[in-house]
Amino acid sequence: MICFNILTRCQNGVKIILTRSQNSGAKGIQPMPKGSPELTAARKEEIVNACELLYQTKSFKDITLKDIGNVTSFTRTSIYNYFQTKEEIFLALFEREYDRWNDELRFIREDNITLNKEEFAKKIAKSLAARPQLLKLLSMNNYDMEANSRPEFLASFKRSYGESLKIMNELLEKFFPGRSAQEIRSIIYVFFPFMFGIYPYTSVTDKQKEAMKEAKVDFKYQTVFDITYDCLMRII
Repeated sequence: MICFNILTRCQNGVKIILTRSQNSGAKGIQPMPKGSPELTAARKEEIVNACELLYQTKSFKDITLKDIGNVTSFTRTSIYNYFQTKEEIFLALFEREYDRWNDELRFIREDNITLNKEEFAKKIAKSLAARPQLLKLLSMNNYDMEANSRPEFLASFKRSYGESLKIMNELLEKFFPGRSAQEIRSIIYVFFPFMFGIYPYTSVTDKQKEAMKEAKVDFKYQTVFDITYDCLMRII
């Protein structure tokens, strides 16, 4: 009997894990060999899915390897066969979020012949508004996450991050052909650091709002779309 953990989404937007069992002897279903690349990839995906699920309701510091192991189909100690630290799991989740955003950026590149500044800003802002988890991860202390991950995990993550830089450069070259390479580089080096601060400025708790009110800080709360659109309209 083989068990699969499937990450799905309810109508209310809350993600849950469902377990499905399949008989390995059933017609057309072949078990994955122990230690095979396919099994390793499936196990890693399941661990990352479990981390993603927990991250919906708990903070990074409160999530433990034991918590992650409790929502996988195998023992907690088995996690060490794939990830040595909690930071490596989060880095893999971070990498996957960049990959998903990269897919959206590629779609913008391929699906449009021309875009003016306003149209471009709207599409990029919409793509980030759809990736709150990426923005949340960006707001974390990435130094600690990267320091506690093995070089191969860090290199894999950097490839996905580097792909984001590359695609954004291609988007700017395509839709703003009059800009020099230096101008495009300057836009990227302003926008990507800016992304680290989007989540804290747009995802504010009631407790934080009350504190700002008590401190008499006049602060205008904005959406991810609005703050990203405004930034791009100013720097492009």
